[in-house]
Amino acid sequence: MKTDELSPLAWFKSSYSTGQGGECLEVALTWHKSSYSTGSGGECVEIATCPTTIHIRDSKQHPTTAPTLSVPTTAWYAFLGLVQA
Repeated sequence: MKTDELSPLAWFKSSYSTGQGGECLEVALTWHKSSYSTGSGGECVEIATCPTTIHIRDSKQHPTTAPTLSVPTTAWYAFLGLVQA
């Protein structure tokens, strides 16, 4: 992945937040676009890494509503080992 193509932070409010000014927690993910993604809407995938989880999404979708797939980091690195072999 190219570091010059980093996406801005995407903030998510905790589902435990009430919306009435109570106990609120927001989490930010930094999304990285694959270097294989084209600028013309081709096959685009983005990932956001956390210590124990890798989040994956289709960057052609709207960033705040795009569904994401979350996998443990061990599963992600096992997958990478298979596709890079």
